[in-house]
Amino acid sequence: MEEKMDEIFEKVCDILVDQLGIEKEKIKESSEILTDLGADSLDVVDILHVIEEEFEIKVPDSEIENLKTVGDIVEHIKTLESLKN
Repeated sequence: MEEKMDEIFEKVCDILVDQLGIEKEKIKESSEILTDLGADSLDVVDILHVIEEEFEIKVPDSEIENLKTVGDIVEHIKTLESLKN
């Protein structure tokens, strides 16, 4: 299961690099999307849209405010993917 988490983390990092133009080395699971990575609310919407397409999931609007760190996003993707199977 840890391998799956690493795979999800890597994909999320790639999306963040593409969307925010930041260096991959700066991204940690504890990185906060808004404060540490410099995203604004529009960036977050764009990032979540790409994540939904990439992972074929739907993040409910009510959950978005709970996704503060990269680790939160990875964990949420893992949870949503497990519900698909």
